[in-house]
Amino acid sequence: MECGCGRSPTGKCIGWHNLSEEEYQEKLKEYKDKDSKNDEKV
Repeated sequence: MECGCGRSPTGKCIGWHNLSEEEYQEKLKEYKDKDSKNDEKV
């Protein structure tokens, strides 16, 4: 399902629309950190 709130970094709804701004920023940081680690393995 597409994300209508615009918070999902994948474009698909991952449930981040209910997060507070602070929680959202933390999740986004974790996502980017994890994504960059995956890039390093390639």
